[in-house]
Amino acid sequence: MDITQDGFLGGRLQLSQPKTGYRAGIDPVLLAAACPAKPGEKVLELGCGVGVASMCLMARVPEVRLHGVEILSEYAQIARDNAAQNNFEFEVQVGDVSARPTPFNGHEFHQIIMNPPYFEANSSSISPDAGRASGRAEVVALSHWVDTAAKRLRPRGYLTLIQRVERLPDILAGLAERLGSVSVQPLAPRDGRAPHLVLVRARKAGRAAFKLLPTRNLHSGLEHVQDQPDYAPEISAVLRDGAEFLWHS
Repeated sequence: MDITQDGFLGGRLQLSQPKTGYRAGIDPVLLAAACPAKPGEKVLELGCGVGVASMCLMARVPEVRLHGVEILSEYAQIARDNAAQNNFEFEVQVGDVSARPTPFNGHEFHQIIMNPPYFEANSSSISPDAGRASGRAEVVALSHWVDTAAKRLRPRGYLTLIQRVERLPDILAGLAERLGSVSVQPLAPRDGRAPHLVLVRARKAGRAAFKLLPTRNLHSGLEHVQDQPDYAPEISAVLRDGAEFLWHS
């Protein structure tokens, strides 16, 4: 497998990724920034890939205890190598989130993060590359991802995920009667555009009312006018500086 070295958080992290197949963009960085992890907490990433979200979270909260599950053994090993290269501890198991017993059976986590495949299996052609296929089109229903997260969360623990906006009904259906205190943060490319992504946070045994938060724009202005990044200031702080994503009510 051909590997590239790519910089994240303004070059603060240098992480290996397959040259072809699924390659991480800004989504796992946003996911890590939106996780409300505190020092000393146990964190599990479901479908960790090469570990980009987990590594970005560890860069912001170095004292968390990281664990991951990845279905592809090659990606799992790259995730372990990325952790070692950056002097992080990261226990990664090869497994399927729908397996019974669930991965890390018997463990409870303060935080679970996940960036499930965006597309239903029958909604697009499946790439012949296993990494790209598993990263983009689901082979395990989204409900299984949510169910596994609910099982592995400790009471009052948080699930944080990022998904395409059209999958929000599936997410909310999966959360029903499993997790509460649900907050949904729509993300639009820029002002005047419809949201295309959502960040969702839910809490085990949470009882707070459902919150649909105001849409946040990833980019400044109505259109891209310069040959350089034009991320909104607070998004740029997340992507370049590893800042926390603030959930505004």
